[in-house]
Amino acid sequence: METLFKRLSEISASTILLILSAIFVVLYIQAKPAIEKYGIHFLVDPRWGVTVQKDNTANVANKNPDIQKLSAGVSNDAMESDNVKINDDNDLGSDDLAGSESLDSDNDIAVEDDDALAAAGVEKPQNSNTEVIYGGLIPIVGTVLSTILAMFFAVPIAMGIAIFLSEIAPPFVAKPVGIAIELLAAIPSIIYGMWGLFYFGPFIAEIFGGSSVNLLVAGLVLGVMIIPFMASLTRDSMNTTPNVLKESAYAMGATKFEVIKDVVFPYAKQGIIGSMILALGRALGETMAVAFVIGGVFNFPHKLTDPTVSIPVVLANNFAESSGLSLSALFYLALILFVISFIVISFAKFYFLRDKK
Repeated sequence: METLFKRLSEISASTILLILSAIFVVLYIQAKPAIEKYGIHFLVDPRWGVTVQKDNTANVANKNPDIQKLSAGVSNDAMESDNVKINDDNDLGSDDLAGSESLDSDNDIAVEDDDALAAAGVEKPQNSNTEVIYGGLIPIVGTVLSTILAMFFAVPIAMGIAIFLSEIAPPFVAKPVGIAIELLAAIPSIIYGMWGLFYFGPFIAEIFGGSSVNLLVAGLVLGVMIIPFMASLTRDSMNTTPNVLKESAYAMGATKFEVIKDVVFPYAKQGIIGSMILALGRALGETMAVAFVIGGVFNFPHKLTDPTVSIPVVLANNFAESSGLSLSALFYLALILFVISFIVISFAKFYFLRDKK
C-alpha cells in the first residue's frame, strides 16, 4: 500500500509537468510560422493586421526554381509567337490580321502559363505586391501597464484589509467581513466587466477625462478583481503567526503597529509575497473583464486615459475569425503571455528558495 501511494503521488506530479510541457509545445508549434516570419521584431512592432506594399515577384521567382523554368519557357513561347507575328505580317500585309493574331498569341501564352504553373504544383501568387504585417508591441504594453496599475491599486488596499481582519477587528466584525471578501472573489469576471463598462468607467471618465473605456479603467477594474485573492491569502498567512511571539512583543512594550511591522509581517512574509504573485498571475491572464473596459483598439497608450488592448483581449476578440498567418500570430502572442507568466512564477519561486537558505 505504501508503494502504491508513492507511485500515485509521483504520477500526479509528473502529470502536471506533462501538461505544462504539452501546452508549451502546442503553442510553439502553432506559433512557429509567425516566429519564422517576424522573429524577435514581433515584440517591438506596433502594427497588427496592417497591409503594406511589397514587390516580391522577383523574390518568389528566385526562390522557386519551378517558376524560373516556367518563366523561361513562357519567354521562349513569347519569342516564337513574335516571330510568327512578323511572318504573318509579311505574308498577309494586313495590320488588322496581324493584330488579331498577336492578341490570340498573348491569350494562348497566358493560358499556357497558368496551366503550366498548376501542373507543376506551384500556387499562382495573388496580391503579390502586398502583405499583412502583425506585431505584438501594443498588446504586450497594454497587458503590462494594466497589470502594473492593478497591482499599485490593489496591494495597499489588500494589505489594509488583511491587517484589519487579522489584528484589529473584533471577531464579530472580522467574520462577516471575511465572508464578504470571499464572496467578492467568487463573482464572475464578466460581471466585473459589465459593472466597469456601464457604471465605474463613466465615473472615472468624469474625474480624469477621456472615454469610459481606457487603460486606467481596465487597471482599476483588474485591481478590484484581485483584491479579494490577495487580502484572503495575506490574512491567512498573518493568522499563522504564533500568539506567543506577539504576546512577547506586547510584553516588551511594543505598540500594535510595531508588532505588525516587526513580528507579523516578517513571519508571514513568504505567504504575503505568494499572494501578490498569484494576484499578479490573475491580472496578467484576465480576459472578459478587461475586454469590456480597455477599448480593444490597437493604439499605443500615450496617457492612462487612452484606450488600448491587451494580449488576452486580442486572443478573445480575434481567434474565431483568424486563419493562416494571423492565427499563428495569435498563438505567438499566447506563447509570449505563457512565457511572461512562467518567468514571474519562476522568479517568485527563486526568491522563496533563496530566502529559505
